[in-house]
Amino acid sequence: MSVLIKGARLYGEGDPVDVLVADGLISAIGAVEAPEGAEVIEAAGQALLPGFVDLHTHLREPGREDAETIETGSAAAALGGYTAVFAMANTDPVADNAVVVEHVWRRGRETGLVDVHPVGAVTVGLAGEKLAELGTMAKSVAGVRMFSDDGHCVSDPLLMRRALEYSTALNAVVAQHAEEPRLTIGAQAHEGETASRLGYAGWPASAEESIVARDCILAKHAGAKLHVCHVSTAGTVDVLRWAKDRGTEVSAEVTPHHLLLTDERLATYDPVNKVNPPLRTGGDAARLRAALAEGVIDCVATDHAPHPVQDKDTEWAVAKPGMLGLQTALSVVTETMVRTGLLDWRGVARVLSERPAEIAGLPDQGRPLVTGEPANLVLVDPDAEWTVRGVELASLAANTPYEGMRLPGVVTLTLLRGRITAREGKIE
Repeated sequence: MSVLIKGARLYGEGDPVDVLVADGLISAIGAVEAPEGAEVIEAAGQALLPGFVDLHTHLREPGREDAETIETGSAAAALGGYTAVFAMANTDPVADNAVVVEHVWRRGRETGLVDVHPVGAVTVGLAGEKLAELGTMAKSVAGVRMFSDDGHCVSDPLLMRRALEYSTALNAVVAQHAEEPRLTIGAQAHEGETASRLGYAGWPASAEESIVARDCILAKHAGAKLHVCHVSTAGTVDVLRWAKDRGTEVSAEVTPHHLLLTDERLATYDPVNKVNPPLRTGGDAARLRAALAEGVIDCVATDHAPHPVQDKDTEWAVAKPGMLGLQTALSVVTETMVRTGLLDWRGVARVLSERPAEIAGLPDQGRPLVTGEPANLVLVDPDAEWTVRGVELASLAANTPYEGMRLPGVVTLTLLRGRITAREGKIE
């Protein structure tokens, strides 16, 4: 079956054109007549972008299907404009071997709404004591090419060095959750004026920055690819700039919530604002936005972290850290980066699609909008707005920090290899 998207603006630029999708590919661009039997979509000047790629998603399956499943998480991703997601390894059992990563990969294929790529754990059980079966996971049918203990830092420098060295032979990326654990014992909020005023134990920026600096040095010596998860501080931006200027193969992501939200929200003591790393200051958020626009931070990743109500609607100290992100990411990027003039829509394609696909080595995602390329696409109405309601999102959980916010940018159509997966807020 073919699909004709009429009157779309490629990358939100220029005059509207028609885009014909057939056999999973972009087959024609211009003034195109609809072939017999083709489904016609009236784009009315909306922006057509390559489908988004999320390098950092928690799908919770196996083990915590009360919070999310691969099916519900995939639905949230497709509705958010994503065509590929990377499922983190902190499941139960941990994705530290070929059996678990193959299960995640197969469940993603069965669901079929997005390409689900399992991330393999760096260490056995995320315990930080012994390297996991990196080679076995890489050679499995899942073809794992990203490893991370996300949720835990690989704090042992020798283990991290060995992981980086092994990853070079596997052509893989090691993604680090940068948090020196000895500096965050009992920490509950960004160390600063807000935490002091509210009585929270402080979480210093140096806990992140020191690990990023160490790992950049290790990666440089190993000739390895390092990816820094959820950058949250201005100091980390300085470290990344220094490392990239030295020729280190380091990439970095920032979450939507660290672009928009600050630690001032903690005054309500609402655990929906609890996240790891914590929300930082307005000054940090401004530096993160500027670094993303410049390319020092490469991409946006959601760190989509669903939790059931009993794990979030409780006292702050015992509440689980994490926020939903898949269905709101595009809107937050629109609010913080497009409406401020920091990015145009081609820039949005860079940070949500092209760079993450390049970092992960995905040959068929984040591709240019030209004929012959895979039709992994998202249609966005830049002028539309919507009000976020957690209970209306596709995830099993509802822990969104944007509850009740009116945000710009609405995904109206998502196609995975030419097949419509989501349309007008509904799964196809």
